[in-house]
Amino acid sequence: MTRQKPDYRELSGQRVMAGFEGTIFNKEVEHLICELKIGGLILFAGNIDDPDQTRKLCDQAQACARAEGLPPLFIAVDQEGGVVARLKAPWFTAFPGNPAIKSRREAETFAMTTAAELKGVGINMDLAPVLDIAPKGFHSIMESRVFPGGPDQVAKLGTRVIETLQNNGIMACAKHFPGIGRTRLDSHFELPVLDADPALLEASDLVPFVAAAKSDVSAMMLSHILYPQLDPVWPASLSPKIAVDLLRNRLGFQGVVMTDDLDMKAIKHDIKICVTQILRSQIDITLVCHRGPDIETAVLEIERQIADDEILHTMALESMARIQTLKTKYLQ
Repeated sequence: MTRQKPDYRELSGQRVMAGFEGTIFNKEVEHLICELKIGGLILFAGNIDDPDQTRKLCDQAQACARAEGLPPLFIAVDQEGGVVARLKAPWFTAFPGNPAIKSRREAETFAMTTAAELKGVGINMDLAPVLDIAPKGFHSIMESRVFPGGPDQVAKLGTRVIETLQNNGIMACAKHFPGIGRTRLDSHFELPVLDADPALLEASDLVPFVAAAKSDVSAMMLSHILYPQLDPVWPASLSPKIAVDLLRNRLGFQGVVMTDDLDMKAIKHDIKICVTQILRSQIDITLVCHRGPDIETAVLEIERQIADDEILHTMALESMARIQTLKTKYLQ
């Protein structure tokens, strides 16, 4: 059956992936889907008790979206293994993380097991792999989460994770573009500045992301890092110069692009300013991971801006097409 043309609320809501509290399908989740028409949910450890509970939660959320005539939901989780794994033992397999992966076979084993376990509970997107590079001898904030080795090795292992996840029905999201391995500060708490020469980034940090794009990765996540030599004003997650000029135009990535969590303290701007930059940057998904007014404000502000501006409305239709293409490929 042909779906009706999306209205402004759907065009805006589908651009938001939201977190929530609780382990059951509750009024909060119902509001996100029915009233805000959001396109995705992100789960954290606090949303997950065991496989049966998780499956029921995801199934009920998807049933709600269907009943509202909406596209299927992205249901995402950070399941990198190691220090970032929301699904935990004894119910799920505990992996040591990217630093312990030394070969394509090990990358494939991690991704095959993870894909099966995510699919088994109704999760359809893994916000992984991390494709950042921690230079040798540099005390990187990411050293406990990155693949070992240089750009080519990270690209080789990362693309194997991407291909294996996606060949087994789980969308992968490469992060954190254009690379945060050269930073020491944690963007959960402050805004790191990476004043790196673009030529250095192109020869090193960007290599795994170029490989990910060639491997048809489903999505790319932008970092909350300021790269003054790429954009002296806006961090990557709010930057047209990085999201459009570099990622889409220079690297040719035409898939879904998303921000990192806008609740992180690296982002000090009002959510309405963030929305303005996200729309200007042709970023498809705004990630807001925690309950609060920012989720609803983001949806309403996207709706207001795309209704008032013909160019933004056109770009919203293009963004919706990218989202719908991905959902059709994996979820329908």
